[in-house]
Amino acid sequence: MTTVDLPLLPLGRGRDVASERGVECPGDLPAASDPGLVARARAAKEALGERVFVLGHHYQRDEVIEFADVTGDSFKLAREAAARPDAEYIVFCGVHFMAESADILTAPSQRVVLPDLAAGCSMADMARLNQVESAWEALAEAGVQEQVVPVTYMNSSADIKAFCGRNGGVVCTSSNAEVALEWAFGQRGEGEGKVLFLPDQHLGRNTAVLKMGLELGDCVVWNPLLPGGGLTEAQLRDARMILWKGHCSVHGRFSVDVVRELRARDPEIQILVHPECQHEVVLEADLVGSTEFIIATIEAAPAGSSWAIGTELNLVKRLADAHPDKKIAFLDRNVCYCSTMNRIDLPHFVWAMESLVRGEVVNQITVDPETEREALVALERMLALPGKTHRD
Repeated sequence: MTTVDLPLLPLGRGRDVASERGVECPGDLPAASDPGLVARARAAKEALGERVFVLGHHYQRDEVIEFADVTGDSFKLAREAAARPDAEYIVFCGVHFMAESADILTAPSQRVVLPDLAAGCSMADMARLNQVESAWEALAEAGVQEQVVPVTYMNSSADIKAFCGRNGGVVCTSSNAEVALEWAFGQRGEGEGKVLFLPDQHLGRNTAVLKMGLELGDCVVWNPLLPGGGLTEAQLRDARMILWKGHCSVHGRFSVDVVRELRARDPEIQILVHPECQHEVVLEADLVGSTEFIIATIEAAPAGSSWAIGTELNLVKRLADAHPDKKIAFLDRNVCYCSTMNRIDLPHFVWAMESLVRGEVVNQITVDPETEREALVALERMLALPGKTHRD
């Protein structure tokens, strides 16, 4: 089995169509120092009127969030776009896989624009289709493939969602991962099922162990850069959860040391983290949940309460600004934004919007019909799951 690693590309130059990462900007960006950028963005949005619908992910810069018609997590935003069939253009201020989901869920006549094609997702890049297909073949060679149901996190490319769709699998969000895993295990009979969880090992492990009662020993990690994933056939036969070796570059930074340091400094502090964090950090936290859960928790918290939040810094800063009556800190010693999400800045937004005003559709995100059809199968399976809300 051979695997192909990501080529090394400077951000903004060169092109890799199989990657979530960046490509060159085909136009002249306004200068970031231009004092008229805000006015230009407002003018462009006003000129386009109801022809454009602007989506802003929670992790996006404030300067861009200002112009969003709706803010939210990735799947909520994609569904909001689908609920606006009269909008000719969907400008998605997020990252590539999110724009793909919007293209899958919206009408063929609607065009989805990502202001900077370099706004990708390192986690999504960690599971590439050729790697996953090689792993699937290896599972067949080990004699366990028929027991395995693939489950992919929403934070994955369209072709990985399509892989799950055509192989009996499902998509999940961080809110409904438990229900998705229960469904997946149930597809192969009591005690027989296994799950290949893509691409975030931490969400898979945390859900399996802390929500479903599995043991850490029931989980193994498939490394796509090693022959056979670095696992023996015996390990694959014994495992219930085959976790892909992927992670979020932001959530993976948070550490137990910082949690303990903050508790020593402030015994009243409450630690609130996203389930993409490492298992050891989640064990040390007081509360764990999706982006929307984190927001709702802070909004409902009493005045004077103290919090350290383990998620992307733009959102943490926004929550701190919105709730000055609460003490809100970032769960890391260092500044850590999502570097690719932050590629979408005001100059890129203005360039994309002014291009649309001129009738030029730039940076359109399209998913080919076959991939769209198969990915939609996996998404519809998720939407049919009982109980939990479908939020990141």
